[in-house]
Amino acid sequence: QLQLVDSGGGLVQPGGSLRLSCAASGFTLGDYDIGWFRQVPGKEREAVSCISTTRSSPFYTESVKGRFTVMRNNTNTAAYLQMDSLRPEDTAEYYCVSGPEVCYCVGGKCLGIVEMRKYDARGQGTQVTVSS
Repeated sequence: QLQLVDSGGGLVQPGGSLRLSCAASGFTLGDYDIGWFRQVPGKEREAVSCISTTRSSPFYTESVKGRFTVMRNNTNTAAYLQMDSLRPEDTAEYYCVSGPEVCYCVGGKCLGIVEMRKYDARGQGTQVTVSS
């Protein structure tokens, strides 16, 4: 059974940083794309970032470009979302998803996350709260 475990959320002041982790259990992430969503209660989830298995550049939603960075570790057992210059509007529950073709990529550039009813694996979510 493919499992992902999210961690790293917390309370941080505006302008601060957090690093979210998405750890794989039962499989390695080397053959899978990894996407990050965030959701605020009462609102639809928002695709935040996606890193594919190809050399395509990662996807970032417009509001986080230049502030968030997605990456994998060298052993492909985890992925990370480095979040800098955090803003109150970044407050949400964040979770990762994984699968063979989760990222939508065209011409060497990833443009979003493919919407699926169910992904091969999904993390349980970690809360990020940005507040002074």
